[in-house]
Amino acid sequence: MESRSAKLTQGPVGRHLIDMTVPMLFGITTLMAQSFIDAYFLGMVGDRALAAYSFGFPILMIVTSVAIGLGAGTSSVVARAIGGEDHRRARRLSTDSLILSFLITAFVCVIGVLTIDPLFRLLGAPENMIPMIRSFMTILYSGVPFVVVGMVGMSSMRATGDTLLPSKLMIAGAVLNVILDPILIFGVGPIPAMGLDGAALAGLLARGAIFVGTLYFLNKLDMISYNKPRFPELRSSWADILHVGIPAAGTNMIVPIGLAVVTAMIARFGPEAVAGFGAASRIESLVLVMYYAMSSTIGPFVGQNLAAGKDDRIQLSLSLCARFCMLSGLAIAIVLALLSGVLPGLFSDNPEVTNVTRMFLWIAPISYGAYGIVMVVNAAFNGLGNPMPGVVISVTRIAALYIPLAILGQSLFGIAGIFAAYAIANVISGALGYVWAKRNAHRLCEVRASAPGAAQ
Repeated sequence: MESRSAKLTQGPVGRHLIDMTVPMLFGITTLMAQSFIDAYFLGMVGDRALAAYSFGFPILMIVTSVAIGLGAGTSSVVARAIGGEDHRRARRLSTDSLILSFLITAFVCVIGVLTIDPLFRLLGAPENMIPMIRSFMTILYSGVPFVVVGMVGMSSMRATGDTLLPSKLMIAGAVLNVILDPILIFGVGPIPAMGLDGAALAGLLARGAIFVGTLYFLNKLDMISYNKPRFPELRSSWADILHVGIPAAGTNMIVPIGLAVVTAMIARFGPEAVAGFGAASRIESLVLVMYYAMSSTIGPFVGQNLAAGKDDRIQLSLSLCARFCMLSGLAIAIVLALLSGVLPGLFSDNPEVTNVTRMFLWIAPISYGAYGIVMVVNAAFNGLGNPMPGVVISVTRIAALYIPLAILGQSLFGIAGIFAAYAIANVISGALGYVWAKRNAHRLCEVRASAPGAAQ
């Protein structure tokens, strides 16, 4: 760790972004493909299993949002410590983030298990599906510490500019999950068929493997401190992490909360509509993987360059990311429109399910480029250590645009109106976020440059 330097503050901006994003693209693609395969196998089990999985998906996203928030806070503070050449502080922050994430997830697990039944009734799940959902979610919640602590640890790795190792860990976990899926879902030899519970158990075992691997490599990279932390230092670390982590978690929670509301709206059209929407969500997660990858790398990049006072590099990075998002978003929309007659059939042969999936693929993808910009600028705000604009953008996108427009669209055009509302909210939020992020980065660099003791 002592030999590490702020390597993202020098060299071609575009090359750094590519070198960091490509490994994460492979890693996250593998994870998304694994989720896609999960849905495919559950579709073979039956529409009820797929619908139950779809009801649980927003809750899984909320739990994941906690991990993303803590990871964003960790990545931001560690990257800025490295950019400022404070390597001891970077190691201390990395270690304290693991302790904090474990304590928080223990609390989340207990609350989650105790609220399964009333929560899913509130989300519109039919009473006869509650036992299936309860069993599935109990297993899912038990794996939360593995998911969160592992993701936070990998965020510390990315803060140094190393995205290859986290990518390898994600790929290994996803491959293990895919191997275990058919064994536990359908049963092999003495192993009984567990259906939906089997999918949850496969995920638990795979995330546990990632968790162990993450701790092992953090130790090898000398990013874990074994010195007993003094309480003032521990409190300072947690405060710095949560300064970004809490708003970042809130920002990411807005999306699944909105998804839960929309899922409840779609549930009025029947379980088949929910299953179709769930299949569309799996496809969306897979095609948006490049934006997830880019958003996981832009934070460390702007964090290190802010600490070094290099505004020109931050501005260029945001411009390059926005151009890529818009061009790739157009390509994605065209491809999904062309494949809309094929992809829905991979999940179900029920026309009521496939029609909803096909409708989504015709409407929502036209806004994916703008949605990619939203992801990138929110991650950039976190990297800058100023997460509140990202919160405002996300709240505006979901609470002020998506849900009100979805209610209006549903009343006028049914499910198609809900999907159109999603596209409109993405476009408006993307434009707002891009302008705000560039101005905010410039202002923060000017403030840092004018601060007493700033490097000239």
